[in-house]
Amino acid sequence: MRRLIVEKSPPLHGIINVSGSKNAVLPIMAACILANGEIKLEDIPKLEDVLVMERMIKAIGLEVHEDGKNLYIKGTENIKCEAPYDLVRMLRASFLVMGPILARKGKVRIALPGGCNIGSRPVDLHLKGFRALGAEIDMGHGYVEAHAQALRGNKIYLDFPSVGATENIMMAAILAKGVTILENAAEEPEIVDLANFLNEMGAKVVGAGTDCIRIEGVEWLKGTSHTVIPDRIEAGTYMIAAAMTGGRVVIRNVEIEHLKPIVAKLTEAGVAIDINENEIVVDGRRGIRHVDVKTLPYPGFPTDLQPQMMAMLSIAQGTSIVIETVFENRFQHVPELKRMGADIKIEGRSAVVQGVDNLTGAEVKATDLRAGAALVLAGLVAERQTEVTEIQHIHRGYVDMKGKLEQVGARIREIN
Repeated sequence: MRRLIVEKSPPLHGIINVSGSKNAVLPIMAACILANGEIKLEDIPKLEDVLVMERMIKAIGLEVHEDGKNLYIKGTENIKCEAPYDLVRMLRASFLVMGPILARKGKVRIALPGGCNIGSRPVDLHLKGFRALGAEIDMGHGYVEAHAQALRGNKIYLDFPSVGATENIMMAAILAKGVTILENAAEEPEIVDLANFLNEMGAKVVGAGTDCIRIEGVEWLKGTSHTVIPDRIEAGTYMIAAAMTGGRVVIRNVEIEHLKPIVAKLTEAGVAIDINENEIVVDGRRGIRHVDVKTLPYPGFPTDLQPQMMAMLSIAQGTSIVIETVFENRFQHVPELKRMGADIKIEGRSAVVQGVDNLTGAEVKATDLRAGAALVLAGLVAERQTEVTEIQHIHRGYVDMKGKLEQVGARIREIN
C-alpha cells in the first residue's frame, strides 16, 4: 500500500492552481445519459472517483474518450437500465445515474451506493422525489428498482436540503411532462453548475442556487461544451494549509463567491486574505486565533472542510468549538490527530479543541477523503515525521496533492 511521508515544512510560499470540481463533474457526467449528441467537458480533474464514473457511464452505454483535461461523451440509444454493482459499491455518486436512466428509459435497477463512511446518507429523499414524479419503487436485497410509464411534473418538498437528492430529482424531471417545483432544495454551487450544464443542452431549469428550483420538462437534450467550476473544497484545503504553516500562498482558478464561508472563518482566525478576480492570497504569518465552527448546508461552512479546519485549530491560540451538523460520523480524524498530540474532546456532535504549542509526527490512517487531507496538513507543522496510510482516499478527491504542496515548499513524498 502506498503512503505519504510528511515532514515539518517551512512556511508555504508560491502559487497553487485549483483543479476542476469533483463534486460538480460527477453529477454532470451522470446527466450526459439524458443527452443525444456529443458533449465536451473541460477542466476535468484526474481523480479516482472520476475514473470510476467514467467506467460507469461507459457500462451503461455511453461512448467516452478523453483528451488531456477534456472528456468527450456521446449519448446513444443503447442505454442499459441497470448500473454495474462492482462500480456502484465504489462510489457514492454512482447513485446519481438513477434519475437520468429512469427519465430516459422509464425503468432502472441499481445497487445501494458505497463511498466514504462518514455517516448516514440515506437515499430516501431521492426515492421520495421519483415517487412524486410517478415512478413505482421496489427495494430488496441491496437493490432499488424504479419504473414508470411516463414521468410527470409535480411539487416536491425535501425534508432536508440534500445535494444528491436535489441533483437526482432535477435530472429525472428534465424529460418529465409538465413542470416540477423542487422546494427546500440544496443551494450548493455544484447544483448551479449542473443546472447550467442542463440548460446548455436545452433544459428549462430556473432557480438553481436558491431553495426553490423550477424544472419545465422538455422532449430531448442536445450535445454541448461545458467547463466545470473550480473545486472550492480543494481551494479551501490549500488556504488552510497556507494559514497553519504561517505561509503566503496564491490560490488561483477559484470562484470567490463559493469561498465566502472559509474566507470569513480564516479572517476571524487572524489570517490576512487578499481577494482578486479569480485568485485569493492567503497570508498566515500573523498566527492563528481560536474560532468556533459549525458546519451547515451551503452557504454555511462546508462539512468537507471541517476536518482540515480542525487540524488548523489544534495549533491555534485558545479553545475552539467545532459542531458537525451534517454527518454524524465525521469526527473519525480526531483519534488520529490526538495520536499526533492534539487536545480534542468530543461531546456528541461537538468537539472542544484546545490549541497546543506543537504536534508530533506519528503513523496515522486516512479514514476518509477529507480526514486524509487534514492529517497531511497536520503533518506539515508536526515535529518529526508523519506517515499517512490509506491514501487511496486522498487520491479520490485531490489532483496531485503531493505535487501541488511540493511546489510551494512542503516536504512530502509518496512511497510504497
